[in-house]
Amino acid sequence: MAVSRRLFVTTAAALVASSGTSVALASAASASSGEPWYRIPVSPDDSPDELVRKASRVRPTERQIAWQALERTAFLHFGVNTFTGLEWGTGDEDPDVFQPVGLDTDQWARALRDGGFKLAILTVKHHDGFVLYPSRYTKHSVASSSWQGGQGDVLRSFADSMRRHGLKVGVYISPADENQYLHGVYANGSARSEHTIPTPVPGDDRPDGPTFTLPATDYGAHMLDQLYEVLTEYGPVDEVWFDGAQGRIPPDKVETYDWDSWYTLIRTLAPDATVAVSGPDVRWVGNEGGLARENEWSVVPVQEKANGRMDFALSYDAPDMGGRDALVAAQPVADHLQWWPAEADVSIRDGWFYHADQQPKSVQQLTDIYFGSVGRNAVLLLNVPPDDRGLLPAADVTRLREFRERVDRELPEDLARGAHITRSTGTITVDLGTPREVNRIRLAEDIRHGQQVETFVIETHTGGAWRQVTSAGTIGASRILLLPTPVSSQRWRLRVTTARRPPRLSVFTLHRSHPEIF
Repeated sequence: MAVSRRLFVTTAAALVASSGTSVALASAASASSGEPWYRIPVSPDDSPDELVRKASRVRPTERQIAWQALERTAFLHFGVNTFTGLEWGTGDEDPDVFQPVGLDTDQWARALRDGGFKLAILTVKHHDGFVLYPSRYTKHSVASSSWQGGQGDVLRSFADSMRRHGLKVGVYISPADENQYLHGVYANGSARSEHTIPTPVPGDDRPDGPTFTLPATDYGAHMLDQLYEVLTEYGPVDEVWFDGAQGRIPPDKVETYDWDSWYTLIRTLAPDATVAVSGPDVRWVGNEGGLARENEWSVVPVQEKANGRMDFALSYDAPDMGGRDALVAAQPVADHLQWWPAEADVSIRDGWFYHADQQPKSVQQLTDIYFGSVGRNAVLLLNVPPDDRGLLPAADVTRLREFRERVDRELPEDLARGAHITRSTGTITVDLGTPREVNRIRLAEDIRHGQQVETFVIETHTGGAWRQVTSAGTIGASRILLLPTPVSSQRWRLRVTTARRPPRLSVFTLHRSHPEIF
């Protein structure tokens, strides 16, 4: 195994030395060679037309395509806050407060699977620094609790259960760490220097594996060590979720995160994992209400910040993130146009952690969120917090099932299945053979060819002429239109009226919801 270790040291060090950023951000060469890719440089000299032309050439990576196809993903906020009643812990909690004596991660997985979710993300470490697995690099973990005699490992149980029930595995490891601040590691002002990862510890019983030499602060190295543990000891990880939170510490104490080194480690150890939302693969939609913009672009202007962090060129909550006006408005600060699709996060309850006095959102609220996220070219990330027993509350489990059933009734069988379909550039015509009532329309572009549609109309053929039923802007990976009242027609047409390049349309389905059984 020693040869393998040396090989990985050379590879990782070379990546950092040659690019100064992570593997994920080293795509400019592809773009500059004229080949379309997920990140294309822009210049202050680019005309508005040139900006649009460049945007039309941006393409998603395979991992981004797979992530956007998930549609519904879940968050599980669980930790010491579950037992203290806080939303943001202090870092000095007694680990023995963590006592989920009824922990059943199979119950979590069944409930999420039955709710239509495809991936779940566990808060392996929240801002308080408490870790849900026995880490070698902190005592603020499950190993310091009397729960299961100090042998408990929530991450192990979670990962095994999710895979057993067909869900993908995601991990959230907060960049902030109140506990490490109390121990003089987080935000201690240390300069970046070369660190060997994993950091050797006495009595380490791990088998030989890859090592890395990466630049990091003292705390950055601590994060690298924990990422290494999670990504090498718990099976394949499909998403690594970061936010950009700083600890609740004095304002003159700031930790500049080692994003480039963290990305390099993830890309090497988990090359198929999506890195979100302080990451190069997925961006935050800009609110915690689970709602995307009416016209949500996956191609947006970005700028690179300290240590290779990808950041918004416009405000994170800008009403237009990637339209023609937005491309021009971002030009003074944008470095690139990038495929950076939106994740819309929201909690099923008011808080992110479980609180006994809170109740889950109604089926109608969740349905509105679904249409406002998945229906607008975003992926929904719904938080469902386990309670202090280590179970998803019965009310939440029921609501998840009801939510899936409601979506199924909102979008029942495709009435266009088996219909006569004709296609031309930017147009799809469907002949149902007989008039059918429709009030839900689902659309998608083949995003392997980028996101191109800027405006379109839906029409029906009535009285010998095509008449407009509705219109909208972007499509992207998923667009769902809700007609206020059902429209009956035999012939339906989707016609793109404005596009950056000739679009590739992959989905045009027609549905009649069944409100009488809601």
